[in-house]
Amino acid sequence: MFKSSIIEISESAINQNIAFVKSILLEGVKLSCVVKGNAYGHGVAEYVPLAEKAGVDHFSVFSADEAYEVKNVCRPGTDIMIMGYTDDQALSWCIEQGIEFYVFDFDRLIKVAEVAESLNKKAKIHIEIETGFNRTGFNMTEFSDVLKFIKNHASSISFEGLCTHYAGAESIANYVRVQSQLKKFIQARRKAEKAGVTPRRYHTASSAATITYPKTQMDMVRIGILQFGFWPTPETHVQYINKHGEPRQPLQRILTWKSTVMSTKNIKAGEFIGYGTSYLAITDKVIATVPVGYAHGFPRSLSNMGRVLIHGKRVGVIGTVNMNIMTIDVTALEGVKPGDEVVIIGHQGELDISVASFSELSAQVNYETLTRLPANIQRKIVE
Repeated sequence: MFKSSIIEISESAINQNIAFVKSILLEGVKLSCVVKGNAYGHGVAEYVPLAEKAGVDHFSVFSADEAYEVKNVCRPGTDIMIMGYTDDQALSWCIEQGIEFYVFDFDRLIKVAEVAESLNKKAKIHIEIETGFNRTGFNMTEFSDVLKFIKNHASSISFEGLCTHYAGAESIANYVRVQSQLKKFIQARRKAEKAGVTPRRYHTASSAATITYPKTQMDMVRIGILQFGFWPTPETHVQYINKHGEPRQPLQRILTWKSTVMSTKNIKAGEFIGYGTSYLAITDKVIATVPVGYAHGFPRSLSNMGRVLIHGKRVGVIGTVNMNIMTIDVTALEGVKPGDEVVIIGHQGELDISVASFSELSAQVNYETLTRLPANIQRKIVE
C-alpha cells in the first residue's frame, strides 16, 4: 500500500492498559470499551480485535454507522452498544443484529416498539436519564410513563440498561454537580425498581468517573480515553496517585505516528520559506520536507511552532504547514536524506513527542488530536 505516513498500534500497550482498567474496577463490574471516533483515531478495524484478545466483549460507539464498522470486525458473541444517534433507517438493522442502543425521547421509544413488533424480535434498549448534563435523556417527570411503556411492551422491548452521563467528572470543580447527578440517577433507579421494571444493568461511569467516583461504577463502566493510554485530565491522574500511592505511570500510549523525509534543500539567509512571509531565514538553512500536512491531521496552527523527531533529535516545523507537506529545520543535523524516519507522535531514541505536547501547541485536547487522524492513514499493529 502506498503511504506518506503510518500509524503504529502497540498490542502490548493495549494489553497493559486494559489490564490496568480492569484492576481499578470493583468486583463484578463489566467493562465496555468506547471506540467511537474510529477508536479515538487508533482504527476500529485494528483496535477491536486486539481488545477482544485482551478480554473485552462489549464495545460502545456513538452511532449506527460506527456500530456497523465494529460488527464487521468483532467476534460473533461480542456486544455493541450505540450511545448516541440511531436514525429510523438503522433501527431495523440494529434490532435484527441484536445491537443495543440508547433511547432518550418518547417518540423514538414508540418507534422502536413498532419496528420490533414488525420484526417479531426484541429491541435491546438503554434508557438514558437526564440528571443535569442537559444534552439528551428523559426528564424525571416523564420517566414514569417510560417505565409504563416498557412494561406494556415487554414482548418487543428488552430493557438492557438505565444510564446517564456526568458533566465534568474529570475535575473536582464539578464535584457538587456530579454528586447532584448521582443523586438524581439513584432516585430514577429506585423508581424503576419500585415499578418492577428493572434493567439488566445500571451504568453511568466514563473513564474520569470510574477513577474519581468509584461509587458510580455500578454494573458497567464505559471506558474511552484510558484504554488508549491517556488520563482524561492531569487532575484525574493526580487523584489516582493520591488514592493509590502509586506515582508510576500504569498506562502506555499505544499510538506512534511516523513519516519520512521527502526531500532536502539548502536555503540562503534572507529567503522566505514556504507560502507567504511567515518564516524568514535569518541565517543559511537546511530544510527537509515531510509529506504530512493538515489534510493528514497535522494542524496548520502548528506552523512555525510544531516539533518532530529525526535522527534522535527534536527539530522545529518552519514555514506554513500545507495541506500535504510540512517543512522542518534540519540545519543542525548531519546527513539528513530522503527516506529518513520522521516521528510526529511517539518515541525516537531517548526523546518523545506526546499527544499531550502536540495538543498543547495546537490548542487541541488529546481527544481532538487523536480523532482528527484520518482513517485512510495506514494502521500497522506492532508488538
